[in-house]
Formats: sequence, C-alpha cells, structure tokens
Amino acid sequence: MSDVHALAGAYALHALSDIERAAFARHLAECESCAHEVAELRETAARLADGTWSVPPPRLRDNVLAEIRQTRQLPPAASERVARGAAPAAGGRRRRPLVVAAAAAVVLAAGAGTVSYVAQEQRVRDERATVAALRAESARVEAVLAASDARLHSAPVTGGGQITMVLSESLDGGVVMLSGARPPGAGRAYQLWAVSSGAPDSRGVLPSGEGGATRLIDRIRGMDTLGVTIEPSGGSAAPTEPLVASVPVES
Repeated sequence: MSDVHALAGAYALHALSDIERAAFARHLAECESCAHEVAELRETAARLADGTWSVPPPRLRDNVLAEIRQTRQLPPAASERVARGAAPAAGGRRRRPLVVAAAAAVVLAAGAGTVSYVAQEQRVRDERATVAALRAESARVEAVLAASDARLHSAPVTGGGQITMVLSESLDGGVVMLSGARPPGAGRAYQLWAVSSGAPDSRGVLPSGEGGATRLIDRIRGMDTLGVTIEPSGGSAAPTEPLVASVPVES
C-alpha cells in the first residue's frame, strides 16, 4: 500500500486482512492523526449501526410517571363489579388500566433506548482508551530509544532469529525486539525473564504463536541478563528450561 494512512477507514470497519490489520495496528501506535481518525470513524459507525432507535427526550420518563400518578385506579369493589359484568360508575374508568399499561410500556421502551445508548457510549470510551494506551506506550518506547544513556544488546535465538534490546538506566526501562524466531507452536509463546542474583522475574509474555514482537519492559536496574523461554500462551510463574536466548547486560 503506497499510502498506509488510506487504510484507516477499512481498519475501523474491520475490513482488512489479518496481515494488513497487524501492519496498520503498528502504524496506528505511531501516527496520532490516524489514531484520531480511527476513533472518530468507529464512533460514527457505532451510531449509524443502531439507526432503528432514538434516544428518548429527557423529560419523557418524568412526564409518563406524572401521568401515572394522576391516574386513579379502580377500587377493589369497583374491580369486582366489572369482573361480574356490572357497568362501572363512570364510562371513562374502563380505560384507566389500559392507559396505565400503555404508559408503563412507554417507560420500558424509553429505558431500553437508554440502555442501548449507554452501551454505545461505553464502546466509544473503550476505543478511545485503547488509542490513548497505544499513544502512551509509543511515547515511552520513543523516550527509551532517545535516552542519552540508551544501550544496545543482542543475542541469537535457538532455532533462528535474534533478540535485541535497548535499555535506559535513567528511565529504568527498555525495549525488547524479537525478530525472525521460529514460531513457538499452538498455545505457546515466548516469555521474557529478568535474571539477576535472585530468582528469575517475568518481564512479559509475547503474543501467542508469534516469532516476532516488540515489548516495552520496566524495572531493568540490577538486571544481569535477559532470558527468553517458550511457555504456555498465558505465561509461567517460573522459566521452563532450557533458555532459547540469553542476552547479557554489560555494565
């Protein structure tokens, strides 16, 4: 695609292939204008998708409830006379229960419309939160890479590929990049471990089944080595031997 920005609309409508979607997701983390456009397109699509309902006027519920309060109900004796076939004292009273039932139905419909509206608003908020998180992570990655004390380390991965990391002591963080590694298999994933004088400490699990990924890590001070193992896709509490890569952190 000569212009990756042109994929924003198709991405928002879930009309991309898996490969295109993954590529654009990486671009989205770095492009503020595309992130803003995708958020707006998703909000618009969500609203257009539910064109069969409309938000009830704010005072509709109050007006209906007020009408219910003003509507007199049949007393028990009158209800019994109607049940026996006797005519009610006033012809208009026969319609009162129907009025109440209709009013209640309107209140329920108004409530259903409100629930649908709230659900849409929650989806929009979730999408905006996702975009904000991507922007924040992208900013942290850029900060590590641009840090004056950034140091580069790399090592080969057993079976092919390479693990590369950029660490910044001043930011107590790093960026780890796995590339060209053999896919770990279905239901398996590469997991990162900080190895020091104590027990290995997990620094995150990469996407399941993927042989390439980028991960932002923190708490790198005091770390002697970054180890990589293959674990179940949910990760493990302790590393499973053997390590498939080990990147020493030089002072």
